[in-house]
Amino acid sequence: MATTYATVADVQARMINTMTERQEAVCNSLLEGAALIIDAFNVDATADSKKEVSVRMVQRAIASSSMSDIPIGSTQGSISALNYSQSWTMGANASVGQLYLDRTDKRLLGGGAKIGSYSPVEELVYGRN
Repeated sequence: MATTYATVADVQARMINTMTERQEAVCNSLLEGAALIIDAFNVDATADSKKEVSVRMVQRAIASSSMSDIPIGSTQGSISALNYSQSWTMGANASVGQLYLDRTDKRLLGGGAKIGSYSPVEELVYGRN
């Protein structure tokens, strides 16, 4: 079993409906994926932050994919009835059923709007500090 920072019960506590056994298995798998994404962003984040972000990520993925007719990865969709029409826009960024870090998640994990630059020329002129 891979590392997770939250449990299925943690996710269930924020949901209105009770998860089925199959949904719990999917939730656990999503928690494992969330842990990988979190560690890739900042492995040194606090345990409380990692737990909160894990729950938020999985809750978003479950809530957005509960509309099972919408393909995972789409950002927009359209359905018509009589002369049948179906249209989906597949997004390059986070969308239906996918695990992703939003701005708040990144701040919770110790990231933020940091601006910086590096100039190798200054190192040549002034030497390494």
